[in-house]
Amino acid sequence: MTEGEGGGAPIGVLVVDDDALVRAGLSMILSGADDLRIVGEATDGAEVVAAVDRLAPDVVLMDIRMPGMDGLTATEELRRRPDAPEIIILTTFDADEYVLRALRAGASGFLLKDTPPADIVRAVRLVAAGEAMLSPGVTRRLLTHVTDPALGSRQARAKELLERLSERERSVALAIGQGKSNAEISGELYMSVATVKAHVSRLLTKLELTNRVQVALLAHDAGLV
Repeated sequence: MTEGEGGGAPIGVLVVDDDALVRAGLSMILSGADDLRIVGEATDGAEVVAAVDRLAPDVVLMDIRMPGMDGLTATEELRRRPDAPEIIILTTFDADEYVLRALRAGASGFLLKDTPPADIVRAVRLVAAGEAMLSPGVTRRLLTHVTDPALGSRQARAKELLERLSERERSVALAIGQGKSNAEISGELYMSVATVKAHVSRLLTKLELTNRVQVALLAHDAGLV
């Protein structure tokens, strides 16, 4: 695991976009940070799996809409793997059905393509550290603006899954749904950061999920936030 800003190996990033100018711009932005390293680029979702095998990135910046295999399909394929990198979706529209589906499939968050450079760098650092980069307001807007024909069954399933958690784990899940970091949860629930991380690991296993964004979506589906 990379250490990011704290020292050690830099965070390896794979940039995936069919637009050469977008790839060049992102590579320039990210290369300007000492703790980040561009390990490679891909132009299509079909190239991503082989590129990940070859380059072992920590984070993939993935365009959601590309000719050939799109970013959603590539995200679904990558996140089914036990050693999957973190994935940040790149999009032009923030209320995009494809984005929501990618988040449910395990993407760690999304960025608009006109996001300021400093925020792009911060997002990569956050997801590499295992934190979510999706604010509650953004999550709520996304869920509100994207029609979900399976909403009823999704709500029932979310409530059923949350019943598996202990009271403490439910408190941690709620805090994740509210967009709180491990450090913030630690202070709010009076437990060490290491204990918070242990609770997060256990609740991910119990909920059959792979990351914090999926926990936040589940909390929203269940009506907790």
